[in-house]
Order: sequence, then C-alpha cells, then structure tokens
Amino acid sequence: MRNLVFNTFILLAAVMGVHADETLAVLKVGSDVYSNVTVTTVTTTDIYFTYAGGMANAKLKDLSQELQKHFNYNAVKAGEVEQKQTEANAQYYSLITGQPAARPPDESREQSAVAQSSGLPWGTDLPGALNQARMDNKLVLLDFTGSDWCPWCIKFDGEVLSTSEFASYAGNKLVLVKLDFPRHTPQDAALKQANQELYQRFNVGGYPTYILLDSSGKELGRQVGYRPGGPDAFITELNGFSK
Repeated sequence: MRNLVFNTFILLAAVMGVHADETLAVLKVGSDVYSNVTVTTVTTTDIYFTYAGGMANAKLKDLSQELQKHFNYNAVKAGEVEQKQTEANAQYYSLITGQPAARPPDESREQSAVAQSSGLPWGTDLPGALNQARMDNKLVLLDFTGSDWCPWCIKFDGEVLSTSEFASYAGNKLVLVKLDFPRHTPQDAALKQANQELYQRFNVGGYPTYILLDSSGKELGRQVGYRPGGPDAFITELNGFSK
C-alpha cells in the first residue's frame, strides 16, 4: 500500500519527459542564478537539473515567460497537479507515521509540529545547537527539507529519521536542527528568513540535504538527496564524515 501511494505520486508528477539532458549556460529562478545547467527532468510543475554547485529543482511558474513557454508550462494543469501532489503526500505521510491523512494545513497549524514529526528533538536554532553540541561533546546534523511537499524528504524521514535505530544513534551523538522550507504550512517570518540565510550560507542546491557539522560549525560532510539503505546506511555515512 505504501509503495502504491508513493508510485501514484510519482506518476502524477512525472508527466513530461521532454527537454531531458538539455544544457543551459545560465538558469535564472527568481533572484537565484544557476550556471552550467543540465536539465534532467521537466514535469508539469517543476524543472529538475544539475548545475555547477550540485543539483536542484525549481517551479516552472518562477521562470521567465520565455522559459515557461520553452518548457510548455500550463498554469491550469500545474495547479491541478499540485493539488493532487498535496493529497498524495498526505496519504503517504499518514502511512509512514500511522496517523490519519490530514487535510491541507491551515494557518492555525504550527510549523514546530512538523519539525518534531519524527519524535526526535529537532530544533530550529543553529547557534543554540552548536552551544549544546560543545557542552555535550556532540555533532550537529542539519536537515534542509521541504516537509510538506518534497516526496524524497518524506520518504527518507519515514525510512531513516523516524526509526528507533536512528533515534538511538542521534541521542548519543547528535544535536538535530531542521531547516524547513514548506509550501503549504504557515511559517514564522523570522524563522523563514533565518532558514533562507542558512540555505545560502551552506550553498544548498536541493532537498533533502543533510549536513554534519562539528561543534565549531565546520562542515564534516553532506548527503544531497535521498539514498536507500535505511538507518544503518545513513549512520555509517555519518560516522564516515566524522572520522
């Protein structure tokens, strides 16, 4: 059932395969500029690509009108697909958490509830986390995520971050910081700005991105995107970063 819901989501999103492997010297998305771009996938709503700094995705609606036309963007169809994506995400998330599927979040919903979805103490304050790590002789794990729209973030959360194995490891080794970039869940303006500053500071190119820091804030390693293998593979990777 879980695979059925997730596969349904993928079929809803990946409805266009044109322009794959197309290269662009520069791609401008709002105020962000990406260089040496290679398009990997174009869906009804998004463009996925690699660039000089890694990999990323962007909404077609945020591109120039010329590029929207080039990538066959249709605002009506995109709106319909995004609604279906929201419903599929909610159904999939309900399966991995054991909770009933929720309606799209409204303005009364707290962002902090999303940050605590795994049951672990995910904070949102990096300076405070670094102070805590110094006192406890731990490392800091940053989770750059789109908690209410990114399917690979949700999948990794269910397969790794929400498991007892990872919880046991994190309790002994890590101070956890979630940098969330939701599209449907209301978020405090100050937190949104702080997360965006950290996104730029760490040169994050897509979601999910997991970055391990020492207690001084030095980056030890990062995982970009979803990787299979469950908690054991992720813990092995983190241990490798910290050596």
